[in-house]
Amino acid sequence: MNFIDAIGKLLAESGFATMTIPQLIMIAFSCFLLYLGIVKKYEPLLLIPIAFGMLLTNLPGTQMYHPEFWSNTAIANFKPDYMQILQKGGILDLFYIGIKTGIFPPLIFLGVGAMNDFGPLIANPKTFLLGAAAQFGIFFTFIGAQLIPAFTIFGISFAGFTALDAGAIGIIGGADGPTAIFTATKLAPHLLGAIAVAAYSYMALVPVIQPPIMKFLTTKKERQVVMKQLRPVSKKEKIIFPIAVTILVVLLIPAAAPLVGMLMLGNLARESGVIDRLSKTIQNELINIVTILLGIGVGATATAENFLAPTTVIIILLGLVAFAIGTAFGVVGGKLMYWLTKGKVNPLIGSAGVSAVPMAARVSQKVGQEANPSNYLLMHAMGPNVAGVIGSAVAAGILISILG
Repeated sequence: MNFIDAIGKLLAESGFATMTIPQLIMIAFSCFLLYLGIVKKYEPLLLIPIAFGMLLTNLPGTQMYHPEFWSNTAIANFKPDYMQILQKGGILDLFYIGIKTGIFPPLIFLGVGAMNDFGPLIANPKTFLLGAAAQFGIFFTFIGAQLIPAFTIFGISFAGFTALDAGAIGIIGGADGPTAIFTATKLAPHLLGAIAVAAYSYMALVPVIQPPIMKFLTTKKERQVVMKQLRPVSKKEKIIFPIAVTILVVLLIPAAAPLVGMLMLGNLARESGVIDRLSKTIQNELINIVTILLGIGVGATATAENFLAPTTVIIILLGLVAFAIGTAFGVVGGKLMYWLTKGKVNPLIGSAGVSAVPMAARVSQKVGQEANPSNYLLMHAMGPNVAGVIGSAVAAGILISILG
C-alpha cells in the first residue's frame, strides 16, 4: 500500500467520513452545555461530566458506548448481558453499569447525607409538611404526562408516554438529579439522558425560576416575617433521627430503601462523631469519584438517536411544569402555616421544599432579605430543604413500587 492509499484509507475510516447531521447537532449541544457549566457555572460539578460524556458518545467511531448492549425492543423483558459488556463494551459502557445497577445514585445520597445538617428539620419537624407539599409537582406531572396524546407534525411523530415514562419524567419536579437518574434507570432507561439534563438544568436555574413564583404567591408583609430562632438540637437527637427515619420509611416503602438508607447512613456517619475519617471520605473522595462516573455515564446515554426526538422537548417542558408546581405548592403550604401560626412562619421557606439542597434554601434567604434586609431565613429554610430530599426519595420509592 502506497502513501496515498494509506492516507485515503485513514480518512475513509475516520470519524469525519461517517459523521451524521444528528451527531453533529449533539456535539454542538454538548459544547453548549460545557459552556453553561464552565462559563455560566450552572451546576458545573455534574453538568460538565454529563456534557463531556454526551460529547464522547456522539463522536463517531469511538465504540465507547453501545446502546444495543442495554436495550433491545425486539426482546420482551430484555436484560443486559453483563458478561458481554465486560468483555466487549467500551469504557462508557462500564461506567453505565454503576447507573443501570442502581449503585451510583445511592452513593451520591450517602455523600449528601454526610454533607448536610439535619438539625433545622429536627428542631422544627412541622417543616416535613412543606417538603411533602413540594412533591405535589411530581405526581401532577406523572398524571399529566400520560394525558398528552400521540401526534404527528411535519412528519415528526410522538407516540405518547407510558405510565413508566410518566413516572420517570414526573420525578424531575423534585429537583433532585440523583433521584431522577435512579428512577429513570428503573422505569424508563431510554429517557435517561433527557431526564438527567432536564433535572440538572432546573437545579441550576433554581435562582431564576423560583423567585417570580414566590413573589407572585406571597405578599410583602408575609415575606417580611422574621421567624423565631430555632431551638438547639442535642447530639442524641441527631443520632436517633437518621436511624428512626430509616426504620419508618423503609418499613412503609421498601423501594425507597437504597436512597433513604444511604442518605441516613451518611448523616449518621457525620453526627455519630466516632467515624470522622469515614465521614470525611464520604464527603470528599467518594462523592467526587462517583459524581464523575455518574455524570459521564449519564451523558453517554444521550445518543443522537435517543435524544433528538420530540420526546426530549416535551420532557424538558414537563420538567419545568413539575418544578414550578412543586415550588408553588411548597409556598402555598408555607402560607397555610403562616395563617395557622398567626404570622409566625414566613411562607417563603416553603419554596425550599424541593430537593435542590442547599440552593433552594439560599433562594428563600435571598428573597426574604429583599423584603426585609434584617431577615435571616437560611436555617429555617434548611428544614424543608432537607425534608424535600427525603420527600423526593420517598416519592421515587412510591412510583417504583407502583410501576416497577
